[in-house]
Amino acid sequence: MADVGGISGERLKSFIERIERLEEEKAALAADIKDVFAEAKGNGFDTKIMRQILKIRKMDKDDVDEQETLLDLYKQALGMME
Repeated sequence: MADVGGISGERLKSFIERIERLEEEKAALAADIKDVFAEAKGNGFDTKIMRQILKIRKMDKDDVDEQETLLDLYKQALGMME
C-alpha cells in the first residue's frame, strides 16, 4: 500500500482491521449478554430491575446515595411516600 498525503496505507489498514475485529468481538459479547438476560427472565427474574442494579453497581457510592436521597425527596413532594 502506498503512503498518501503523509498517511501510511499499511498502518491505516492495520488500525481498521483491529477495529473491525474488536467490533465483531463486541457484537458477540452483546449477544452473550442478551442470552444471559433471556435465561434470567426465563427463571423469573425482572430484567429491567437487573439492568438498574448493574447501572447502580457501576456508580460511586456517593452518587448512589445522592440519587436515592433525591428520589425520596421527589417522591415525598409528590405525595408518593407515607
